[in-house]
Amino acid sequence: MKRFLLFLPLLVALVLGVVLFAGIGKDPTKLESALIGKPVPEFTLADLHNPSATLDRSLFRGEVSLLNVWGTWCPSCRDEHDDLMWLANEEGIKIIGLNYKDKRDDALVWLDRLGDPYRATIYDPKGTLGFDLGVYGAPETFVIDAEGVVRYRHVGVVNPEVWEKALLPVIEEARGNS
Repeated sequence: MKRFLLFLPLLVALVLGVVLFAGIGKDPTKLESALIGKPVPEFTLADLHNPSATLDRSLFRGEVSLLNVWGTWCPSCRDEHDDLMWLANEEGIKIIGLNYKDKRDDALVWLDRLGDPYRATIYDPKGTLGFDLGVYGAPETFVIDAEGVVRYRHVGVVNPEVWEKALLPVIEEARGNS
């Protein structure tokens, strides 16, 4: 038995090495979502711009859209903001914002200063919708089809490369153009 205990650290190191090796080369932005193929979770939250107005998942009906999770506390959200402005203004993409665990006044100043790429912005200060979506942090972007079904989840910054390689093909498929 004592001989077995001598080899225990080697066995533990071997198992740990196999587990770590299995994760090498995997793209951390391709986190699976349990919501793929399912409707956006039900919610009723305030509109960022109008606290007395409420928004719900009917926002996603009728047109393929992006749901972008962002916050003013997120430096990467600032990095992608100009690209979101481009997508909304030049490409005509419907983008719904989910202001996640943020302060309303900070978010409004941000959009006033940088521009507002969102057709509507859901204010989620406690992260309840984010939790239901399985959000790890910001930025994250979901492709939602015209029926309100989640088609794809992207973790990280949206930029022209992500748009071309990841989001646009899913949007085209959701539009029936594949």
